Amino acid sequence: MDDTFDHDLIHAIFKLVWSRRAHKSEANKPMDVEFGAGTSKKNRSTTANASALKVSCELLRVFVTEAVQRAAIIAEAEGIDNIEPTHLERILPQLLLDF
Repeated sequence: MDDTFDHDLIHAIFKLVWSRRAHKSEANKPMDVEFGAGTSKKNRSTTANASALKVSCELLRVFVTEAVQRAAIIAEAEGIDNIEPTHLERILPQLLLDF
């Protein structure tokens, strides 16, 4: 599948989101709370296996393709050759409901 998103790029985006969430949740926890022995949830890193990344890339590809196609239909109906941000804004609510 050469027409999909780069797996490394999607994995890097996921890692960035996971690390931001971890930092945010650490900031919201009280400092005087002690956890039991063993690996706590905050010490474990979040990972995704290869098949999960592959499926995520395909889902993103389908989502973006569908968004562009729907926005192009709106632009064509208005007689415009280029897709503008307003076209994406108009299709986004229904697109999110469909996915």
